[in-house]
Amino acid sequence: MPAFSLEPEQIAWCGELRTLAAEQLRPLAEKGEPGHVNRALVAELGRLGLLGRLFTSGALDLCLMRESLAHACTEAETALALQGLGAHPVHAHGTPAQRDRWLPRVADGTAVAAFALSEPGAGSDAAALALRADPDTKAGPDSGTEAARPDDEPVAGPIAEPDGPSRWRLTGEKCWISNAPEADFYTVFARTTPGAGARGVTAFLVPADRPGLTGTPLDMLSPHPIGALDFDAVPVTADDVLGEVDRGFRVAMGTLNQFRPSVGAFAVGMAQAALDATLAHTSRRDAFGGKLSDLQSVAHQVAEMALRIEAARLMVYAAATAYDEGAPGVPKRAAMAKLLATETAQYVVDRAVQLHGARALRRGHLLEHLYREVRAPRIYEGASEVQRGIIAKELYAALAAGEESQ
Repeated sequence: MPAFSLEPEQIAWCGELRTLAAEQLRPLAEKGEPGHVNRALVAELGRLGLLGRLFTSGALDLCLMRESLAHACTEAETALALQGLGAHPVHAHGTPAQRDRWLPRVADGTAVAAFALSEPGAGSDAAALALRADPDTKAGPDSGTEAARPDDEPVAGPIAEPDGPSRWRLTGEKCWISNAPEADFYTVFARTTPGAGARGVTAFLVPADRPGLTGTPLDMLSPHPIGALDFDAVPVTADDVLGEVDRGFRVAMGTLNQFRPSVGAFAVGMAQAALDATLAHTSRRDAFGGKLSDLQSVAHQVAEMALRIEAARLMVYAAATAYDEGAPGVPKRAAMAKLLATETAQYVVDRAVQLHGARALRRGHLLEHLYREVRAPRIYEGASEVQRGIIAKELYAALAAGEESQ
């Protein structure tokens, strides 16, 4: 990989995004209700063309968007990211009918997407999914799926194997699903072959109005909506499959490999906002006969914060560029980027709170907000421990293949 630096046009675009987030998106975010989808904010992201870029931009552009938005408005960043995460499998693996129906609505902000992978007993161990997709051999033409499809919409041909089922009933639970239960459709991963581990999972596109699908909001530390979903014999057909039957784990991992570096970018944006606030505070705050910034102990902490942020930023950009170029070692690079950036952001925000003192813990303070936001990225889309496992696995696999570590 070459040494990384942004082009002047990219730097200017990031500046425009930060201004846009501060002046147009933050006021909408502040009007939203915590724990619920802010549809006005999502619609504005669509009107500005940012959601449409999710399907035309590469991983690096996604990172630049997420970092820039997070610096000024974490709610806007998260709303954009969740649209991308939920709809990317449709964009990458959907049939023409699936893409035509949902992607324009995601892009203009009139449909809310969600990525439904985690379960009560399968969080970090995604291959242990228990949500069942049982063959529906008794289903007739009125099984319930047609009601969710417009009469004039073209129907894709069957994706299931000729000797396999073409209809299933989804039964089980999903948990910790962002945008649930208020999304308009879900990318759902279910077990179609029992006992097959990662090889027996299929991805389905499930509209929220399917019979038997219900949800419950969860009261979480993060301000964006997170909920649980209950599937009570929810009907799906071959027309709802994303990709291939029993190959859904590839759909999930491909999506996560693209989005993991951008989770790191989200973290870098938050960390930079915390550092900027700390620089402003310590340069103005009087203490011990001078400014806080005059104290070597404070100055060294600020320097350490800046050092770690820059290191994380460069690793995020490098991982995203590797993905865009189809370079080898993408899973390892993506895991490293997410791990370093999210752990760095936790450190930086915590240091920023310490240097601000009690004022940073007051409701409504930027750092109080960031302190709540920064914790979850170390868990979702693969916890830090999972990322370390991926890195080690890739290193040993390269060793066994006689490759050099890069």
